[in-house]
Amino acid sequence: MDIERINPSEKWSDVTVFNKMAHFVEVADDESADMLGQVEQVFAQAEASLASVNSDKSRIISVTIYVTDFANLEVFNEAWKNWLPAGCAPSRACLKVELANPAYLVEIAFVAAVK
Repeated sequence: MDIERINPSEKWSDVTVFNKMAHFVEVADDESADMLGQVEQVFAQAEASLASVNSDKSRIISVTIYVTDFANLEVFNEAWKNWLPAGCAPSRACLKVELANPAYLVEIAFVAAVK
């Protein structure tokens, strides 16, 4: 099977698809936003990435969530519950980390099934 790379650059591809599984990572475009603002941006970008490979948020298999401060986790979790369709919560891991850009509060790595 071939690997499909959406918008590849020297450092990354927006989405990589192999064997009907899409892999991608999202961070906020506007890193000056608070946690809720960054999370909403990430979710909107994720929906666009999913749509680009004929998928949607109900087909997310797993996520790895990177946050810089667990004090923001409650805000994240509330937005997460409101964003996901009922009965579609994927497996997930959540880690507290230092991100490459100190202004980022959250980064999410997604794996989703492609239709």
